[in-house]
Amino acid sequence: MSKRDYYEVLEVPRDAQGPEIKKAYRAKAVRFHPDRNPDDPDAADHFKEAAEAYEVLSNEKKRSLYDRFGHEGLSGRGHSGFQGVDDIFSNFGDIFGDIFGGGRSRGRRQGADLRYDLEISFEDAAFGTRKELTLEGEEDCSDCTGTGARDGSALDVCGTCQGRGEVVRNQGFFMLRTPCNACGGQGRVIRERCGGCKGRGQVRTRRTINVKIPAGVDTGTRIRLSGEGERGPQGVPPGDLYVGIHVQAHPRLERDGIQVHSIEEVDFITATLGGRLDVETLHGSQTVQVPSGSQPSDRVVLEGMGIPELQGGGKGDHVVHVRVVIPTSLTPEAEQALRDLRELLD
Repeated sequence: MSKRDYYEVLEVPRDAQGPEIKKAYRAKAVRFHPDRNPDDPDAADHFKEAAEAYEVLSNEKKRSLYDRFGHEGLSGRGHSGFQGVDDIFSNFGDIFGDIFGGGRSRGRRQGADLRYDLEISFEDAAFGTRKELTLEGEEDCSDCTGTGARDGSALDVCGTCQGRGEVVRNQGFFMLRTPCNACGGQGRVIRERCGGCKGRGQVRTRRTINVKIPAGVDTGTRIRLSGEGERGPQGVPPGDLYVGIHVQAHPRLERDGIQVHSIEEVDFITATLGGRLDVETLHGSQTVQVPSGSQPSDRVVLEGMGIPELQGGGKGDHVVHVRVVIPTSLTPEAEQALRDLRELLD
């Protein structure tokens, strides 16, 4: 079968530069990686084809020969393709390290990550707190200490993979390695199953952990607790726990980043003459001075009475928005007093 044009394989124009070629190859590698397409017999061929194209187009000398003479220009010039998937990984370790986290996977390297949605009060978000979380998940069986074997009986070497934890099969030019289904990639099989966990090595339990919520968190903040996720099977380390924060609304205060806002009503006489006003803040009731001649859009700022920055470094302010209340009904005496005042002002 004739080889396809390398630019066509990576779907890049002929004047594509290095970063564009690398990006295109990464996309192809992720799409056709054999470990991600175990049921697709053509994936390995596409994967090899993309690797071969990248090897040529990312090399200035090989690309120049290819542009001038095509595939024939590479014959006998040190370009012999790849002997298998492992050969591709050895050539492009930096590429695959970026894509697959340092190399090919050998089964599960840790337990599953967990998410816990936690609702806290407005005040707890501002000042920080500690919360106890109750989690349900898998824990190592106490009867067998997580081995799955009864009474500490020995584990036998898996006869399918001979203790390697993976099986190797040839597919054309490739030598594909996949986790062994017989032993789950552990390389050992249980001779006599534990009665407590039925050989699983784990049991479903509840546990309680204490979590510190730092001051300044907000809705959308995510706290990562390393090693507090799902326990992995048979010695595999646990995953992580991610606590998603949801902050309750406050009846009088509103948050904008590290700033706190509130609306305070004053009568038109206080707005005109000035006066004192008690304001509810995160730090308790505070008395503020309303300047004479205050307008409905005026603000009074209480410095440092807001919310601390999550990473430290200072606090926000409390901004008081003045709302002037105009009376809708007056006694005859009050109405006459206002008429007299209007004559004086005129």
